[in-house]
Amino acid sequence: MKPLSFILLFFSLNAAAQTYETQYARPVHHVMQDVAKRFGVKFKFDANVDTAGVMLTYADFRIRPYSLEQTLDNICKHFDWNWWKQSGNSYKIKLYEYPRRHEDEGRQMLDYLSTLYHNKEQWEQRRAVLRQEVRERLQIDAFLDSCVKDAPAILSKVTKHDGYTTQNICLELTPGQHVFGTIYSPAPSKSSRGGTSGRAVSPPRGSRRGASPLIICPDGHWPSRYRDDEQQRLATLARMGAVCVDFDLYGYGQTEAEVGDHHTARAHIFQAACGLKLLDWMLANRKDIDTTRVAACGGSGGGTHTVLLALLDPRVKVSAPVVHVASHFDGGCPCESGMPVQLAAGGTCEAELAALIAPQPLLLVSDGGDWTSTTPELEYPFIRRIFAFYGAEDRVRNVHLPDERHDFGPNKRQAVYDFFADVFHLDRTMIDESKVTIQPAEALQSKIVNRRDNVITK
Repeated sequence: MKPLSFILLFFSLNAAAQTYETQYARPVHHVMQDVAKRFGVKFKFDANVDTAGVMLTYADFRIRPYSLEQTLDNICKHFDWNWWKQSGNSYKIKLYEYPRRHEDEGRQMLDYLSTLYHNKEQWEQRRAVLRQEVRERLQIDAFLDSCVKDAPAILSKVTKHDGYTTQNICLELTPGQHVFGTIYSPAPSKSSRGGTSGRAVSPPRGSRRGASPLIICPDGHWPSRYRDDEQQRLATLARMGAVCVDFDLYGYGQTEAEVGDHHTARAHIFQAACGLKLLDWMLANRKDIDTTRVAACGGSGGGTHTVLLALLDPRVKVSAPVVHVASHFDGGCPCESGMPVQLAAGGTCEAELAALIAPQPLLLVSDGGDWTSTTPELEYPFIRRIFAFYGAEDRVRNVHLPDERHDFGPNKRQAVYDFFADVFHLDRTMIDESKVTIQPAEALQSKIVNRRDNVITK
């Protein structure tokens, strides 16, 4: 608490410039300097926030001596800005971001949503509405109708590795625009005859004997899907007995030359359609896939599309979004929030959308260095309550890594391996990332023929 002499000096220095006629206005930059001194903090201004010559009306009346955060609310809302607590005593002032909210707003949203359903029947009524409205707001059905029908897949040769194989796949999605991905499969066992599974682990009851589970793996906003950690994850899961497929983001990798800028609302629809089309093709054309064991798994923005794929397609029975699910953040890129799906059913959030897969297995991997830091206290208990409607609390788990930051590092990958080993009965003895061959980007890209000029491009 500042001494009374400081407070009196603070107001006496500014009172002369403020009158009823001038609406008690002061330059906002000076106000922020005074607030910083009063509360002993530092402010960093985003490059898009320009305070030069900007006046703040009723300036000192907006200051609350008992609350820095209320003071910042009162100042920022006048300009459509927002504040974010950084490390130490630093605060960043940014333009308003519609997908990002404060943690307390996330708590209030979950409290509100919890009042809407108190049993399985009420939850399932809301779930049906959410699924329908998300489809409508995403405009996914109209987009799928515009896609190329029965386009043949362009497949590369199969490359053999230690315990797994890779094969690139390319599907024409809309005329002249493709989804590019790589299929990681278990290497055929010596005892199998033409099959690609053959792991010496008993499959779960009701699954196809000798067939492998399928994991669709949307990518996040890391440099590309060719990076080491993605190859390590998909290859290790393949070594364990699952077939995995990843694909380029809209405007990343090979799609960059076809679609241009990634930061568009179309990216939201396009990437959702990529997951759905790859799922269609894999289930229709791969006889080694167990159609009862289908999952989605991705990190960051890939976590957004993991949740979305499980919501859109009931064939997805297992979901593993990593460093993504939060009640106060919808994903800061248009490929995650470009279409207003979070407004469905009167307003929702990623935690509720992730829970739509209940009572099927769900893994939440979170850490202390990003927006998922609240998962153990906020999102996980909220989702467990919904799973409890089915008596299935044990089917949702949270692996929280409080000392880690936003990535898909070794501990996060291990959490994924453990989860899929449990739910899909994969072979834990095959977890050894040193056995994975890291391939150059070119080896994971497809050659396609441009039908217009018959030129092979990469």
